Amino acid sequence: MAAKDPVCGMMVDEDKAAATYEYKGQTYYFCAPGCKSAFEKDPEKYLKEGGHGEAGHQHHHH
Repeated sequence: MAAKDPVCGMMVDEDKAAATYEYKGQTYYFCAPGCKSAFEKDPEKYLKEGGHGEAGHQHHHH
C-alpha cells in the first residue's frame, strides 16, 4: 500500500517508510526522517498545501 508523503509529495510504501507520524488520528508516512521533522513542526502548513512542498525538498532518493 502506498501513501503520499505530505511534505514532499512523493509516494511512499507504507511498509518501507523511513518515518511515520500520527496527527489527528491519521497516520502519515514519510520518505525520510527530515520530512517527518518538517511535518511535526508545522503539520497544518503541509496539509493545507496538499503536499506540494517540492521547493523545500533537498534530499535525494535512490
